Amino acid sequence: MTSSEAKSHNAENEKELSDVSGGGTVTPSSLRNNSPPPESQSPPPPPPPQPSRTRKVYNFLTWTPPQCRWDPEKPPQFSMPLNILFAFAAGFTVANLYYTHPILNILAEDFGVDYEHVAQIPTVMQAGYASGLLFLCPLGDLLPRRPFVVGLVGFTATVWLGLCLTNNLEVFTALSFIVAVTTVTPQLMLPLVGDLAPPHRRAAALSIVVSGLQLGILIARVLSGTMANFVTWRAIYWMSFGLQYAIFILLWLFMPDYPSTNTDLNYFKLLWTIVKMMGRHAVLVQACLAAFFTSATFTSFWTTLTFLLAGDPYHYTPLTVGLFGLIGILAMCFGPFYARNVTDRFHPHLSVLVGLFCCLVGVSLGTYIGPFNVSGPVLQAFFGDFGMQTAAIANRASIYAVEPKRRNGVNTAFMVFTFCGQLVGTAAGNHIYASAGWIGSGSTSLGFIGLAILTMVARGPWETRWVGWRGGWSFRKRENVGAV
Repeated sequence: MTSSEAKSHNAENEKELSDVSGGGTVTPSSLRNNSPPPESQSPPPPPPPQPSRTRKVYNFLTWTPPQCRWDPEKPPQFSMPLNILFAFAAGFTVANLYYTHPILNILAEDFGVDYEHVAQIPTVMQAGYASGLLFLCPLGDLLPRRPFVVGLVGFTATVWLGLCLTNNLEVFTALSFIVAVTTVTPQLMLPLVGDLAPPHRRAAALSIVVSGLQLGILIARVLSGTMANFVTWRAIYWMSFGLQYAIFILLWLFMPDYPSTNTDLNYFKLLWTIVKMMGRHAVLVQACLAAFFTSATFTSFWTTLTFLLAGDPYHYTPLTVGLFGLIGILAMCFGPFYARNVTDRFHPHLSVLVGLFCCLVGVSLGTYIGPFNVSGPVLQAFFGDFGMQTAAIANRASIYAVEPKRRNGVNTAFMVFTFCGQLVGTAAGNHIYASAGWIGSGSTSLGFIGLAILTMVARGPWETRWVGWRGGWSFRKRENVGAV
């Protein structure tokens, strides 16, 4: 193509473009500017609403680390570190109820009131704990236990801060009641141990947690009485505040999730079914009665021991009396070894009887040697605490088999009888000691232990009815036989 033909061809193209564009010159930029406008776009969706502060707290509490999440194909393993964590948590949460016992006179002086005004604090806390047992513990069968337990521990620790700071006795008493209500987390952990631990290790696992629970009761008195001799009583409460938040963090990080076992029940029906259990399961009634009588001897001893050791012929100081708790701690350290080697291998009925006979020996020695020689109370502290713990662990191992989906309800019934026994033991021990002395109160404890033994002897391990020994006298475990 010649240059003249090329110019002519370009001129024709420009004319066609000019005709299409209405006579104007078309350039690449004009083509872009004259392109049809884009279709109208819908406005972007509004951002999701921000969760409220309450929802943020709930989401935080209910968040579960990946290793703790529930997987029905691979349920969490109840390892020894987790067992020890539960024991530690049980011990230093139940200790909240007992820090005030050795320091009531110091509290009276600090608040500027009479001793009678502060003496009501332990009673108020016992009433709060009883309320928690009755109205919070059954919820463990209705709610997922991980957020429930972690939330209760966090709430208790936060309210405890008020006890560390307040200078008003009325506020201190009211807050003491509230924290006592929510200090029932150990009684929520024990049924969870029954769910998580394999059957062949259940008694040993329960024994470790119960040992932590009992150690917390004794350590609280020892720590409180000892520290009050050197620092202010508020240092004890600040220590407890730090321990409770440490427990909160550890449970939040490591406590395994476990689904609710009774989603079809409502709260009031849940409470009523606990009453109905007592009419269905003879072994539950038997365990509850034995716990009632045994716990009465425990609190009667530790309540009246102070009176004995502070008077003739001992005249011990409060610090020395408080150190007697170490004897009970030593006895309870043997509990897990006994449970692993005996309770897990034989029917729990055998260990209940062994524990009760240990209590009988301890109370007998303490009652009739105690007025003359300190070896009596020492032996009673050792045998009594070991026997009570052994019987309680064996009873729990037995009753947790009656209704696997209602273990919190079963535990509630057991603990209500235990707590009532403690109240009776405290009241009876103080009253009888005032009128008949150490031997009088100790003889009453012998009567309580005798009734507990009679309760266990009246019904054998394989009996399907309420009284008798049908099924044999053997205590060896049998396959596929549950509690009745």
